[in-house]
Amino acid sequence: MKLKITIDDKIYEVDVEASEPEPAPLPLIGALLHTAAVHVPGATAARPAADEEAADEDKVCRSPLNGVVVRIAAQVGQSIQPGDILLVLEAMKMETNITAPCTGKIAKIRVAQGGPVTAGQIVIDFE
Repeated sequence: MKLKITIDDKIYEVDVEASEPEPAPLPLIGALLHTAAVHVPGATAARPAADEEAADEDKVCRSPLNGVVVRIAAQVGQSIQPGDILLVLEAMKMETNITAPCTGKIAKIRVAQGGPVTAGQIVIDFE
């Protein structure tokens, strides 16, 4: 295989050969790459609650990811502008600010500090 390498603004063309044969893929990794859907009797897929399905999308804020509520920065009755921080979620040791998508007033906060949140879940309702 030929590669072009630049060092100190000089371009070098080098030939590269494998000194050892590539190891065969592990059977377990290959099996994980080719997984299939499995039906578990009695299990049901997670679905949003009926009130979440019929929600007016202009009057709600949904969580963009799964996580835990670290801090609630907004209060019921508070007027908000686009970009105002409503709450902070932690997912995979990283904090994410959830901001207001529109101008409005907070009608209801559906989550509690320390509580879990799933992606797509309504976290705040607006008037």
